[in-house]
Amino acid sequence: MASKTTKKKQKTLRQLWYTVFPRKKSWSGEAYYDYNLLACVILLTCFGLVMLYSTSAYTAKVKYGSDMAFFGKQAVISVGCIFGMMAISKADYHWIASWGTLLYGVSNILLFATKYVGEDVNGATRWIKLGPVQFQTAEIAKLAIILFIPSVIVKMGRNIKGWKSPLLLLFFGAVTAVLTWKFTNNLSSAMIIAGMTVVLIIVAHPWGTRIAIIGGIASVPAVSIIRSVAVQLAQSSDSFRWGRIQAWLNPESESSGKGYQIMQGLYALGSGGLFGKGLGNSAQKLGAVPEAQNDMIFTIVCEELGVFGAAVLTMLFVFLLYRLFFIAQNAPDLLGALIVTGIFAQVALQVILNIAVVLNVIPATGITLPFISYGGTSIVFLMAEMGIALSVADKIRLKDEYTL
Repeated sequence: MASKTTKKKQKTLRQLWYTVFPRKKSWSGEAYYDYNLLACVILLTCFGLVMLYSTSAYTAKVKYGSDMAFFGKQAVISVGCIFGMMAISKADYHWIASWGTLLYGVSNILLFATKYVGEDVNGATRWIKLGPVQFQTAEIAKLAIILFIPSVIVKMGRNIKGWKSPLLLLFFGAVTAVLTWKFTNNLSSAMIIAGMTVVLIIVAHPWGTRIAIIGGIASVPAVSIIRSVAVQLAQSSDSFRWGRIQAWLNPESESSGKGYQIMQGLYALGSGGLFGKGLGNSAQKLGAVPEAQNDMIFTIVCEELGVFGAAVLTMLFVFLLYRLFFIAQNAPDLLGALIVTGIFAQVALQVILNIAVVLNVIPATGITLPFISYGGTSIVFLMAEMGIALSVADKIRLKDEYTL
């Protein structure tokens, strides 16, 4: 009884104190950090480095005289990028987003310039070289869209309703996508940029759910129509891309030509079985699958680690996307939510399209597998995006309390 009386007196004194000295609201979890996302990114990076060495050691030895040629470069960049990601995660994402407009303009200029001053690598002019630094301009464009489109949506506010604002956003995305396609001959990145823009519009627009449902229903007959049109065009055209479509439709008949990479990749997939041949024991990586360390690395994962290894890697990507979804859902404001949604869309589209190409569900497009495929520019900008996502997560407050 005495204890209850004492507690009531203490409560009355606290109320009196707060009346004289108003309470300052603070948030618990000031040190909140999404260690789950960080751990997943590091795990994917380590998995990618192991598979990169296994996949590229033979090719690197033949071409450069050292089996560490690809692995060493990627490892150094990856380690540096992990520290860079953690540094970016402590920056304010509002300040980072404020550079979105400038980055959007610069990325479009770089895309335009690539055709005229770019470096030719394996028959494709998609890189610009500045001294010892060589980078793929499409990767800068993806980050620009992630920062620029959400910033524009936030500035539009309630004006996002209707059709005029979405059309303007589509125009911004289309400009970058067309420049990526026409001036860097990179259709796969153009598709991802367009897809990211559409996803951001659907998420931000009040009618987004209805648009997504209608689009999903319409996509079912659209696939069969597109396939029929592709067959007719492939039969009547000799262009490079229609050749790829023809190889996709009939890979066996093109096994010694444009369908060679697809068939070799399918052989690797089929020979892996449930648990694979064992790490390092792939036969297809010994020259059968061209540039296996790039966009076809998933085939070697399946051959060496089997269905089990492919499933583990897929679950890692699912968990990564889940963490990004969690951050977007709990972001402190619309800007943070849309930025992380853009990152989510990019990673999801790249993973889905890369695996779809490997399984010959869609024609070959040259899309890399995030964190796994070889590529310095790709890992730099992916890590930067993960750092921005962690920066948004750092501002999440799950519970509030009052202190003096």
